[in-house]
Amino acid sequence: MPATPPRPPGLSRLQPALPSPLQPAEDDRFGRHGVQLLLKRDDLIHPDLPGNKWRKLAPNLLAAAGRPVLTFGGAYSNHLRATAAAGRLLGFRTVGVVRGDELAHRPLNPSLAQCAADGMRLHFVDRRTYRAKADPQVLAGLLSAHGECEVIPEGGSNALAAQGCTELGRELHGRAAVAAVACGTGGTLAGLAAGLAPGQRALGIPVLRGGFLGDTVRDLQREAFGGPAGAWSLDDRFHFGGYARTTVALHAFADDFEDRHGLPVERLYVAKLLYALTVLAEEGAFPAGTAVAAVITGGPDPAEPPGAPQSASSR
Repeated sequence: MPATPPRPPGLSRLQPALPSPLQPAEDDRFGRHGVQLLLKRDDLIHPDLPGNKWRKLAPNLLAAAGRPVLTFGGAYSNHLRATAAAGRLLGFRTVGVVRGDELAHRPLNPSLAQCAADGMRLHFVDRRTYRAKADPQVLAGLLSAHGECEVIPEGGSNALAAQGCTELGRELHGRAAVAAVACGTGGTLAGLAAGLAPGQRALGIPVLRGGFLGDTVRDLQREAFGGPAGAWSLDDRFHFGGYARTTVALHAFADDFEDRHGLPVERLYVAKLLYALTVLAEEGAFPAGTAVAAVITGGPDPAEPPGAPQSASSR
């Protein structure tokens, strides 16, 4: 077995709040069907690296062992911001490869400005190059420009991230029959399912359209665990048009959920998850007596407060 990489300086001092709280949410939209809604508050793990960002980044940072990190994201990427914050807190160099070379000639939006303030070097590439980011020649060019770095994929989803997210499943042993999470790149779902106990299942709600995520989760589980791990499924009906797209109805739902439960609801992932669960409860997808845990992977984006519905082009 390979030796465990040394911890980057300060990682143990970040003091993540683990296990994250599991809170009951009394809600008649679930209660009238005999379903108990629980909120797995991963958003409370760490103020700068909340939710699945902590669970996915921590094992990657252990592997990087203080070396510079290069990673990828869009103009409003939570992953880029979390990586930049980790670099500031732990004292390692970060490089963010940002989709959209036109952004290089505009003032930085609040999200990218926060990355830069945390010390991240931003490298803007055109969308064609970004799509080819896993190509060895593209990676070689980036590493030539920025020096030797530990490369973490978009969204932080790789085998290490999936392994890190197994602890999320373990924290839910005996607490809920179904553990549900919003999905972007699939790493959280892959690890969550693997960490659950027999008889529990994970439900993923993709926030991107296209129906491709199942293959991604299967590939991640093969890489992380050697094959399929745990029971999981996806419901592709609740992306609201695709990544970073929302509607007036979704915002109204999120506002109402906040009023009911005092939970600040992030719109691009968490609102879609909670909306999906209310629809599924109404459809009878959960038998009476079922406890459903909704994983709250993050809070509202402080760099861009919730407002009018967003289109993908504006994100």
